[in-house]
Amino acid sequence: MGREIWAIPTLRLDRAPMIAYLTSLIIFSGIFALFGLGLNLQWGLTGLINFGHVAFMTIGAYTTILLSLQGWPIVLAVAIGAGLAALLGLLVGISTLRLREDYLAIVTIGVSEVVRLVALNEEWLTRGARGVYGYPLPLAQVPDAPWVAPVAIALWTGIFGAAGWSLWRWFRQALRSRQQAAQGQVTGTTQQPPSKGRLVLGGISALLGLLLYGCGAIALWDFNYKGGLMLLVVAVLGLVYWQLEQLGRSPWGRVLKAIREDEEIARALGKNVFWYKLQSLMLGGAIAGVAGSFYAWNLTFINPDGFIPLMTFQAWTIVVLGGAGNNAGTLLGSVLFWGYTTLTRFVLPALLPLDDARLGAFRLMVIGLILVVLMMWRPQGILGKKEELTLGQ
Repeated sequence: MGREIWAIPTLRLDRAPMIAYLTSLIIFSGIFALFGLGLNLQWGLTGLINFGHVAFMTIGAYTTILLSLQGWPIVLAVAIGAGLAALLGLLVGISTLRLREDYLAIVTIGVSEVVRLVALNEEWLTRGARGVYGYPLPLAQVPDAPWVAPVAIALWTGIFGAAGWSLWRWFRQALRSRQQAAQGQVTGTTQQPPSKGRLVLGGISALLGLLLYGCGAIALWDFNYKGGLMLLVVAVLGLVYWQLEQLGRSPWGRVLKAIREDEEIARALGKNVFWYKLQSLMLGGAIAGVAGSFYAWNLTFINPDGFIPLMTFQAWTIVVLGGAGNNAGTLLGSVLFWGYTTLTRFVLPALLPLDDARLGAFRLMVIGLILVVLMMWRPQGILGKKEELTLGQ
């Protein structure tokens, strides 16, 4: 289920292996939530079928670490990596977006393999199968001072506090809408009030958020590189999520939704459908490129085998599980996906007398079965809206 390699550079955290593992779990969940948000923008919001999303992550990861090895500032290296990932989206979009959606799906699969094979064979640039290691890491040089942990925990609390406030506002609005609907009042909107099931799922999400906050705060109290990376991942994820929410509610986002539903209507209204699709593909690719930077920093070693097509379908699993077109659903889907990965890694070996290879295949089969059941029960995903379901239309 993806590369599961992480290094714990301090001895203090080794005395708390469970916290160390939970920290890595939060980091992986955050990275793949960021990765999934890029795909959700392309497919969930715009309707673009991208089966080669890992190519953008590969470009971002390799660009960031290779430039940082040459002495470039890390922030600038990440920006250039995201820019090159967006440029890849531009090149793919120019050649395919005027054609049928099937061609985009086929081309993106091929592009992802081309990018991986270039990374594998161009050893002068990427060191090939030997991989790259020993590159600069963010927050690795934070001083061991008594003020570091309290500041980190304060920032962590601020991030989750903002998320909790947003969730509380949603709950309050949802309850008010249900009360007005029950009283037969006019709400001034054509949207249906959230069902009881969505309210229950929102409550479960809140409890899950409290659990993540507690685990992260404990890890940050004994601050080290992994704790700092966890804080940085969640901070960037929160910023990207907030911006995507703003864009989704803006006129630009409404045009993307119109294209997803019926691009001929959007074109008849005078919108440049090709240009909007291109923007979506490029922005989603840039977000995946940033996720690739964090992926490389977390592993502290990358090679082309770490960017296989399976990673794209993990992102698809996360988006479909949480609900296409719903950014909060992507976050929830990532947490549930990596929670499932962790749980089955410990539980299945005790229940089934299988070797590692067969256990890995069985875990993939089980998550496939879960997706089939979910599609029969809630084809729109856990937090998705049925009226926005576009797959198959």
